[in-house]
Amino acid sequence: MSGAALASARGLEESFRRFPRTRYLGSKRRLAPWIVGCTAGLDYETVLDVFGGTGSVAYAFKCAGKSVQYNDKLAFNHQVGVALIENGAVRLADREVDAIVSAADAAPEGGFIHSTFQGIYFTDDENRWLDGAAAAIHGIPRRYPRALAWNALFQAALAKRPYNLFHRKNLYMRQADVRRGFGNKATWDRSFESHFRAAARSANAAVFDGGAACRATRGDALSLEGGFDLVYIDPPYVSGSGVGVDYRDFYHFLEGLVEFDGWGGRIDRYSKHLRLTRETDPWSSPNTCAESLRRLIERFGHSHLVVSYRNDGIPSIDDIAAMVRRCKRHVRVEMLAHRPYALSTNRRSRETLIVGWD
Repeated sequence: MSGAALASARGLEESFRRFPRTRYLGSKRRLAPWIVGCTAGLDYETVLDVFGGTGSVAYAFKCAGKSVQYNDKLAFNHQVGVALIENGAVRLADREVDAIVSAADAAPEGGFIHSTFQGIYFTDDENRWLDGAAAAIHGIPRRYPRALAWNALFQAALAKRPYNLFHRKNLYMRQADVRRGFGNKATWDRSFESHFRAAARSANAAVFDGGAACRATRGDALSLEGGFDLVYIDPPYVSGSGVGVDYRDFYHFLEGLVEFDGWGGRIDRYSKHLRLTRETDPWSSPNTCAESLRRLIERFGHSHLVVSYRNDGIPSIDDIAAMVRRCKRHVRVEMLAHRPYALSTNRRSRETLIVGWD
């Protein structure tokens, strides 16, 4: 690496340190500077992040001065993209944080969350607090402060959840008076207000103008328009045994917070943890994920392509490289020495990038 390139990489890593920490499943926060660094030899200014998720990779591209479009199909993720990628200057004011907390503290019992999710994820008082906080955030008229507030509430809710997920009814794990070999009871017992205020400060510190216009969209991956110099694709992971990651199922509660008015009508009342009714997701099925990825790669075949995946999944890295090779003259495979992403337990799985260019 040349001296200029090394200085640029160090500058990117320094800027990226502002990105808030998260326990989101599959987060690329630890890997994002490496991912952007693997594109150093390519000529590009505009980037599409198709599956934006936590926004960590989009944020790293923004730190590199690129014009980034963050996309995700989930409503709650879209709010994260608005707050941290599209937003370049606006912060959530202390008075706005205070107003949300005051509304949450004063919320009466009997709200939707309080009456619907009793004994599932949070205590009765926490559910009451969430009802008030969600109502207050929905009432914020300005786009960027509202998105920052949502981001803070999401992080607060995740911090108080065992495994940082909403995949099962397990409030009892927080409340059981037993010796614990996992988790962090102090974190679980910390108040929503404390978590919310800390997350708001962290997000505010991450807001910056990268010098190029960025935006956040919410759309299906296979319906997005092209025209980008580089397209980054990080599809939901399907393991070699055929088990897919359904982010909507894992984080349905956060999705409900954002789409509050229609939440009750979309709940699967037959599920113990009151998830949202299932939707067909071609990306999380071993039978359809490869074909979906092939179509997506071909859709953006005129752009530089960077595909992120694990080396033990479906489709295989060789299969993905072959898909990219059909569109691009040059293909390079980069594999990172083992460094697990958030919540990973597979010690042999390694992050892999397939980079294609003409």
